[in-house]
Amino acid sequence: MKRLLLNTAAVAVLVTTIFPVYWMFLTAFKPTRDIQSPTPTFWPADPTFDHFVTAINAPGFWTYWRNSLLVTVGAVLLALIVALLASFAVARMRWRGRGVFVVAVFAAQMAPWEALLVPVFIIARDTDLLDSLAMLTGVYFMITLPFTIVTLRGFLDAIPLELEEAAQVDGCSRMAAFRRVVFPLLAPGLMATSLFGFITAWNEFAFVNVLIIKDQDQRTLPVWLSSFRDVFGTDWGATMAAASLFALPALLLFLFLQRNVGTGMTAGAVKG
Repeated sequence: MKRLLLNTAAVAVLVTTIFPVYWMFLTAFKPTRDIQSPTPTFWPADPTFDHFVTAINAPGFWTYWRNSLLVTVGAVLLALIVALLASFAVARMRWRGRGVFVVAVFAAQMAPWEALLVPVFIIARDTDLLDSLAMLTGVYFMITLPFTIVTLRGFLDAIPLELEEAAQVDGCSRMAAFRRVVFPLLAPGLMATSLFGFITAWNEFAFVNVLIIKDQDQRTLPVWLSSFRDVFGTDWGATMAAASLFALPALLLFLFLQRNVGTGMTAGAVKG
């Protein structure tokens, strides 16, 4: 009975969570007459792609798509490179100030991003980096870096140190042991953190509004999506199609990486 109640609660939570997303995609494929019908339908009787064509042809769609892709991928790659080095130093080395550094990283992770809006704006203004994709990439890098360090440190701690020592006994240097032994086993951690970083940077809205003021061509997809309803008025089909196109890259990336984000690749690697 206990398991039945837990499973029922889990299904209820799942349906409640998934239904708005399903309704978004469903509305994107419905003809306008079905969207405005007082009787709701849970499956499009006559699916159409007209709303997607309208969204794709909206002014600025491809420009904002390119901007979002550039700043997101750039921030994620920078965060992975820096966090990989930092997490290795924290997990494998002993040095003065290590504890303070870990506490500082946790504090940065807990700090609300909204509290950084004003300081970041002042820095960007004083350095002439307003309306700059480079500044936006740096901000997203700053946002995703603490979580990436904390997560990769956990993955590194889960990899037995004996694997590196065995490689060094066989003639590898410390760097070669890390590259040939640890780095392949760290792939699930890299994928999990890159997924989080991608979703965080892809969905970010506040910093774009604050840092991109005059040059509208430097804005990203979340801002385009927020102004989409103003452009098309009550065209809910086009609005839902635009939202579906916005959510699609993160969804596809998750489906591509979801099999590789487990932590059990080192299970049984060391005996005894």
